[in-house]
Amino acid sequence: MQNKQRVFSGIQPSGTSHLGSYLGALKNWVAIQEGHENYFCVVDLHALTESRDPKVLRNNIRELAAIFLAVGLDPEKSVIFRQSHVPEHTELCWLLNCIARVGELSRMTQFKDKAQKGGAEAASVGLFDYPVLQAADILLYNAHLVPVGEDQRQHLELSRTLARRFNHTFGETFVVPEPLILETGARVMALDEPTAKMSKSRPTPGGYIALLDEPDAIRRKIRRAVTDSGTDITASPDKPAITNLLGIYAALTDRTISELEEEYRGKGYGEFKKDLAEVVVEKLSPIRDRALELLDNPRELDAILEDGATRAREVARPILQSAQAKMGL
Repeated sequence: MQNKQRVFSGIQPSGTSHLGSYLGALKNWVAIQEGHENYFCVVDLHALTESRDPKVLRNNIRELAAIFLAVGLDPEKSVIFRQSHVPEHTELCWLLNCIARVGELSRMTQFKDKAQKGGAEAASVGLFDYPVLQAADILLYNAHLVPVGEDQRQHLELSRTLARRFNHTFGETFVVPEPLILETGARVMALDEPTAKMSKSRPTPGGYIALLDEPDAIRRKIRRAVTDSGTDITASPDKPAITNLLGIYAALTDRTISELEEEYRGKGYGEFKKDLAEVVVEKLSPIRDRALELLDNPRELDAILEDGATRAREVARPILQSAQAKMGL
């Protein structure tokens, strides 16, 4: 592992994991497992920025951990753990808070978007400070690479800025992380609104396919997915709905969109959606079965997460101590 580049990534347990998070992140994490030293985290502290029922949060944490394992993440090849069980994350966050600037955090588009909904005055300090904790997550492991989507690029750039600023002020300490752009990444849009990203916060369950959905629920959601005018099964900017469905089909079967367009030339939306539903069911059913099996045996799941936290701390502690010493602590 010594010669492998280190990767850090995490997902927030803020609700149901769905097809978008699988194709956009989890499937890619599995693909890079062999060639990198990986730290994959359930970032439960980030989930506290939105007030929620503690019991629901505990269930979400356990469910997300089960899905990490069910999609194919291997605790022998990757360190899989809960953020809150490695206190070095919050300790480093405070050190970085002391070199981060209010202006930098004020410009974060995610904060501005979320604050607008409830008013900036009512937004929590945690929501404002979220990107600094995210920087601590990454820098704590001296990660070389961070898999990111477009919505997280700005936060990763802050991590890079804080690493350079700390190194310049206190001496070389942190690796400046680079984005890991995965060509196989897929941006999955909502089934009921193809101009909006598929999200677990969608107001209607029909907009997303949850990884733990039953097969018949998946078939029903795809059958009801909106389509564009016309009947041609082709991807184009003026056909966002069918383009999205073709993208899902291609990503799940490792085929190209042009191959699928050729296969379904002259065929109707009904036949295409029926076939797509079976592809999704075939890919997600084993994930669902394994996740439910793990959730039925929480001791095994908790033991894997605790072992991961122990291994994570072995790397995180000396890096934190180096930063503390350089700041005079």
